[in-house]
Amino acid sequence: MGSPEEAAGPEEQRLGPVFRRGDRVQAGTTDQRLLDTAGDSAWVHTDPWRVMRIQSEFVEGFGALAELPNAISVFGSARTPADSPEYDAGVRIGKALVQAGFAVITGGGPGAMEAANRGAHEAGGISVGLGIELPFEQGLNPYVDMGVNFRYFFVRKTMFVKYAQGFVVLPGGLGTMDELFEALTLVQTRKVTRFPIVLFGTEYWGGLVDWLRGTVVAQGKAAEKDLLLFHVTDDVEEAVSLVSKEAGTDRGHGPTP
Repeated sequence: MGSPEEAAGPEEQRLGPVFRRGDRVQAGTTDQRLLDTAGDSAWVHTDPWRVMRIQSEFVEGFGALAELPNAISVFGSARTPADSPEYDAGVRIGKALVQAGFAVITGGGPGAMEAANRGAHEAGGISVGLGIELPFEQGLNPYVDMGVNFRYFFVRKTMFVKYAQGFVVLPGGLGTMDELFEALTLVQTRKVTRFPIVLFGTEYWGGLVDWLRGTVVAQGKAAEKDLLLFHVTDDVEEAVSLVSKEAGTDRGHGPTP
């Protein structure tokens, strides 16, 4: 057993870089307070803790994707049937992008995303899936070779733009529209440069393009030149050629350094 002096506590104390004497001495150690105290768990639901989780998602995403070669993000509906022409087009686009020297990034889900990942995987390229936590779990499709799951949409969306040299957008719903219009806004406001955006499927996207031209531009809500921020095509080779050319790559020789 220790002496009475030891039981009364030390007269001096060093806690990490902090030095204490007299009545400034604290009982116990930092490790004891960490390990022995259950405490209130409400702090895990506070905004400061959420900031730490958001920061960790950026760190994990940056760390996982920083060494990717030139890549194209491919978007499209999770509801695209596997036996549909749109799915087949997604597979062909994924393969053609790999043959052009690109990695392929998708949201990692089923449907059109799976199709593009499948094409990239079967072509022997890098197939990336950036998943998202949703109330209805989808999980990453089996053709994703490297996947990152995110809690926050805005962190995931940053990764789609930061680590891609362009977008190919297959027919899709609200999530696809969200990614498309964010990319258009970033290019329009020059937050990103040399960022080609290709809409695949003239019949599907035709009504949207007509509305942009006939209503948004016609009423002065956007400029005529904003319609040049994207291309529309039904041809896989043209889609890949457009993103290769505008992203500054030579289609015959893969991405430039």
